[in-house]
Amino acid sequence: MNRNRKDRKHVCPAWGAVGLDNLFRKWVHNPQKILKPFIKEGMTVLDIGCGPGFFSLEMAKMLHGTGKVIAADVQEGMLEKVRGKISGTNLAQTVELHKCDFEKTGIVEKVDFAFAFWMVHEVRNQEIFLKELASILKPDGLIYIIEPKLHVSKTEFGKMVDKIKESGLKIIASPKVFFSRTIVLSK
Repeated sequence: MNRNRKDRKHVCPAWGAVGLDNLFRKWVHNPQKILKPFIKEGMTVLDIGCGPGFFSLEMAKMLHGTGKVIAADVQEGMLEKVRGKISGTNLAQTVELHKCDFEKTGIVEKVDFAFAFWMVHEVRNQEIFLKELASILKPDGLIYIIEPKLHVSKTEFGKMVDKIKESGLKIIASPKVFFSRTIVLSK
């Protein structure tokens, strides 16, 4: 679908993935520290807007060969980066790649945990996106949204929280993550 430039949201391009996947970022946004309270063996986990797989690969390692990580992104270039990292490793059995489109994720499999790191502000229609996530969440599942303070003001985050409440999800926590606004949701 072709949209006016004004209607488009900025999506970090695949060529910019180096900024999303480096040692400095691992120190600042340590995936093990951020995700350990939420990832359990045997889970089906969704990394929505996975980019180059910074969190996806760590999620897969935390599953210890059980369960599944669905690494989903709108850009084939980002999925290619993940594919290159898992190719020939035992992580390839745990990580499933999924290409979304800009209007819907297209994911129908029920998940125990959905993770959206610094990407919800890039979604064109947050109401539809949040309802779609809620529809694939297992009854005891969780959604963890982390947004960058640089791109998402306190007011904008508040508006997103209002949309979350309208989608039927409940806010259960707001963990501290460096330079971010966070929210953990359940049904």
